[in-house]
Amino acid sequence: MSRRAVLGLTAAAPLTVAAPASASPERPGTIGGTRLGGSGVQVRGAAAGLPKNLTARSWLVADHDSGEVLASYNAHQRLAPASTLKMLFADTVLGRFDRTLTHKVTDAELADVPAGSSLVGIKPGITYTVEQLWLGVFLRSGNDAVHVLSHMNGGLAKTVAEMQARAEDLQALDTHVISPDGFDHKGQLSSAYDLTLFARHGLKNADFRGYCATRTAEFPAGGRKTFQIQNTDRLLTGAWGLGTYKGLIGVKNGYTTNAGNTFTGAATRGGRTLLVTVMHPRPGGNGVYEETAALLDWGFGHAGAAGAVGALVEPLSEGGAKATPSPGGPAHAASAGAATAHDRSSWGLAGGASGVVALLAGGAYALRGRRRRVATEEGRHRC
Repeated sequence: MSRRAVLGLTAAAPLTVAAPASASPERPGTIGGTRLGGSGVQVRGAAAGLPKNLTARSWLVADHDSGEVLASYNAHQRLAPASTLKMLFADTVLGRFDRTLTHKVTDAELADVPAGSSLVGIKPGITYTVEQLWLGVFLRSGNDAVHVLSHMNGGLAKTVAEMQARAEDLQALDTHVISPDGFDHKGQLSSAYDLTLFARHGLKNADFRGYCATRTAEFPAGGRKTFQIQNTDRLLTGAWGLGTYKGLIGVKNGYTTNAGNTFTGAATRGGRTLLVTVMHPRPGGNGVYEETAALLDWGFGHAGAAGAVGALVEPLSEGGAKATPSPGGPAHAASAGAATAHDRSSWGLAGGASGVVALLAGGAYALRGRRRRVATEEGRHRC
């Protein structure tokens, strides 16, 4: 049986969508292009080939090398990102420590991991290499590994502030960071556009690419003992009834109770690398992976027919032109720390980066009990 038959997302069948002319008005000045500010599907020339049955609240397909956005749906809608936010964490902190550096974990470094988190199984008193900690972040989405690295980086508040500053440098202005791990916190938001920016920039780093493409690794258990950890990216490992996606090179998945499933995937075929981000599809099963695979299939199959509807902007620190978001547009709201009506009803957004630092320093991270269980399957996974 073919992949498309298994997924039930036949790319050849037309998708009933509003044509660009009947979509909501475009917002001049939207980061990445005016069409990305409109609601609904944005696509040129190949609309009839888009996958059927897409249920995600937001998605985006882009060319990794050129940065062209080939198609999108509510690209700038601000939603809870879950552990896909760890891409921004890695992009911010990954270069701070040599991968061979060793670190002995303390109780204090694990005391503020939120209860119910996904864990790789880090224990106080055990010495880990930085490489092992990053494998815990990328493969098991371990919030314990994120918190240890954050404390090594100077603490949670400092790391959150640096992540917010990094997001602004990347011009990911839909993103508001409350915690470094992507866990459910009020006001923690991003968008399909921003997550794709994080993935694209992160993949420029060889360590980032290597970690997110790793399927299994041995992880310290104390003494000379180890245990195996497996990447929770089902398109990479072929777990839970899915075959591996041909050419997949990462990047990061996530799940929380509030966000549901989120995923940014990258794959290379015929010398072309595509990025797809899918946020908040219908709950249950392999939907986030199925919809990602279907959109990747569409992108590779319509590479010559689909013109760009926007672009992934370049970081300011790397010579990117500063985008000027429109007043009232989603990116403008993010940069101002304001909330959309949906955001206010579901989260109650806090202030900007300075407010984050004050909030964290004031003790928003209450100490949690140490009764936590290492998640053994993504079905129980909490980012």
